Amino acid sequence: MTSTPDPRIPAPDQCVVRSLLQKWAAVQPDKVFLQFAGSQGICYGQMLELTANTAAGLYALGVRQDDRVVVWLPNGLDCLRVWFAINWLGAVYVPINTAYKGRVLEHVLANADADLIVAHAELISLLRDIDTARLKKVVAIGRECGPFEGLEVLPASALDGSGQNLAAPPRPIEAWDTQSIVYTSGTTGPSKGVLSSYAHLYAMAGPQAFRMLDADDRYMCNLPLFHVGGTIPVMGMLSRGGSIAMVPSFSTDTFWSSICDTQTTVVLLLGVMATFVVKRPPDGQDQQHPLRKVIIVPLCEDAPSFAARFGVDVYTLYNMTEISTPLVSEINPSQLGSCGKPRDGVELRVVDDNDCEVVSGKAGELLVRTDAPWALNSGYYKNPEATAKAWRNGWFHTGDAFRVDEDGTYYFVDRMKDAIRRRGENISSFEVEAEIAAFPAVYEVAVIPVPSELSEDEVMCVLAAVPGTTIDPQALLEFLQPRLAHFMLPRYVRVVDSLPKTATQKLMKHVLRAEGVTPDTWDRERAGLKIQRVKL
Repeated sequence: MTSTPDPRIPAPDQCVVRSLLQKWAAVQPDKVFLQFAGSQGICYGQMLELTANTAAGLYALGVRQDDRVVVWLPNGLDCLRVWFAINWLGAVYVPINTAYKGRVLEHVLANADADLIVAHAELISLLRDIDTARLKKVVAIGRECGPFEGLEVLPASALDGSGQNLAAPPRPIEAWDTQSIVYTSGTTGPSKGVLSSYAHLYAMAGPQAFRMLDADDRYMCNLPLFHVGGTIPVMGMLSRGGSIAMVPSFSTDTFWSSICDTQTTVVLLLGVMATFVVKRPPDGQDQQHPLRKVIIVPLCEDAPSFAARFGVDVYTLYNMTEISTPLVSEINPSQLGSCGKPRDGVELRVVDDNDCEVVSGKAGELLVRTDAPWALNSGYYKNPEATAKAWRNGWFHTGDAFRVDEDGTYYFVDRMKDAIRRRGENISSFEVEAEIAAFPAVYEVAVIPVPSELSEDEVMCVLAAVPGTTIDPQALLEFLQPRLAHFMLPRYVRVVDSLPKTATQKLMKHVLRAEGVTPDTWDRERAGLKIQRVKL
């Protein structure tokens, strides 16, 4: 039974996938919703039909409202239609990282409690050596697979339910129903399954958060659909009746050709993506493209030059899987490291270890809550301890350190776990990375703490050079001396071919921390380079 409408909660035809597809297929059946490079595009009417047919196939396999279905697919039409079909039935979409294997894969499958997984055929062999929990059936996308002990392996045709009449779900799908379980990266422990309602996903991608979007935009999905960076473009444009472009993944080499081939107008560049693009040599075609708006997260030193060189407007914001884009900038912000100001509908605090607010300008953990029910995560699936810890005192604890200036602009300082403490001084790895990235020969950089012989930490940077260049550590330190406080200057410099990253282009600092100071690491103290503190 549907409750009395609450104006703070979006109506189903604003946020529920099934209702949105029905609405836009009726209003604009011939408008392109999904565009791939070199293809004709898929219209809303076609997307509705494809979704309904796939949903009928899932129903025939036993999927019912509120069931969980694991999806283990790369970006593409198959992943999108299966996602939509799962939600069409009122079931829960559980996408998992295509890089998962071994114990990590075993953990998420055990947590998901799903009977069915839809997986790319090339991945299915990874299931053979692990406990597959309660899985009973696997649908293989890409090619047919042989038998699998303990699992029924089905071909992709099992998802074709065309011609079948499928009844509506037993109860209406509401904004507060669970739309998905999305797994965190697991950098601080086992991956946690974030319970996300339709209202939560809408709040994350809707008009209050992504106010720079409109129905005429085409937003490129260049991040995986198992990541919020990939799901936001889909919900953002589906809720507006706009369109998305989809590419397999971000690629510096094909970035502009993909933008042009798909007529993309908006894109999110996460982590080092913007730096990779802007450090490519000019080719005379820098403003010959349809791109108009770029969301750069975090706002790096390359953002202003990116806007000027490519003739686009830049925005930045702050978000994570559990929250709903609480910070958004105005057009073309200039403050390095800033994330904007709180959007309408959210309340933020910056606090110390005891949840007491810190003074303006001092760093502390960012806490979030919203004025609308269901607009944040609904907890961690089957993990009440982590849910209680994250939601203590009625606020969601992000685990990220921020500071706020007198103007009310919020600045990302660091992940709480990545903060460095050297000889009594707290150091933001993010701020040190931003200055190192400004060195012309640096392509990408990670700053990490390593143990000191004295106490606390020493600062180490691991970096890769721009192709065709080399990096002299001493020249880098001389460049940094006028830009950083003496205690922030790295003691150790390690040059590598490339930095380890997740499928969503996040730096895997835990890998670098585990490797520590390697034999090929340059040590400024061993090199005899003395850093003099300015005496006042």
